[in-house]
Amino acid sequence: MTGGNGQGKLSTDTFFYYRGSDLELNSIYDQHVESLVRTLALRDIETEAHTRRVSSAAQDLACIWGIPTDEIIHIRRGALLHDIGKIGVPDCILHKKDPLTDKERDLISQHPVIAYNLLFPVPYLRPALDIPLYHHEKWDGSGYPYQLKGNQIPVASRLFAIVDTWDALLSDRPYRPAWPVERTRDYIISQSGRSFEPDIVIAFLSGLDSQKSISFCPAETKSSCHTYSSRIDLFSNS
Repeated sequence: MTGGNGQGKLSTDTFFYYRGSDLELNSIYDQHVESLVRTLALRDIETEAHTRRVSSAAQDLACIWGIPTDEIIHIRRGALLHDIGKIGVPDCILHKKDPLTDKERDLISQHPVIAYNLLFPVPYLRPALDIPLYHHEKWDGSGYPYQLKGNQIPVASRLFAIVDTWDALLSDRPYRPAWPVERTRDYIISQSGRSFEPDIVIAFLSGLDSQKSISFCPAETKSSCHTYSSRIDLFSNS
């Protein structure tokens, strides 16, 4: 309703002013996230490449899962920053080709907590912290750092965990070569109800098999990128 003093126009102008301000602020936030991601390249080029791939795939899976659109940005930011805690892990451990000692494994398992402590002071990143902090938790409670189980694990982390594992296994690592796609798929199926929520496994593999939803392959891998027929019947009744 517009009065003679022009208040209606003032309200409209104010609306677009704040809307524009929000867009500009989000752009600044995204630039900040990008600068943090690029710091990973100073430590590990493949970690940065992996981060960008899983961020895209995590957003795809979140859409399939029905995550509200206004929450996808937090999944994107959390995925991009999921490994930022590795900044606190020595290079000699990150790039070690031999099996890790118990002490080294304990140290690298602290990278989610390091990420949380690094990012929590930044208010706009707090809604994105579920992925950096909890992406190594497992559905059966055998993960780290807090041994959360089932629905105790935030849904963003449950979604991201399967994407992260898929891409990691398809990628060359200092301690092993990339796995073939079929072996990786079999592993994902075998971990339904163990590492991953069964319904998310179904959604993820369905997304991979469809023409529209999830499609990504590591840029530098010995695995080929193809579309595979669905084999969800192997575990849907488990």
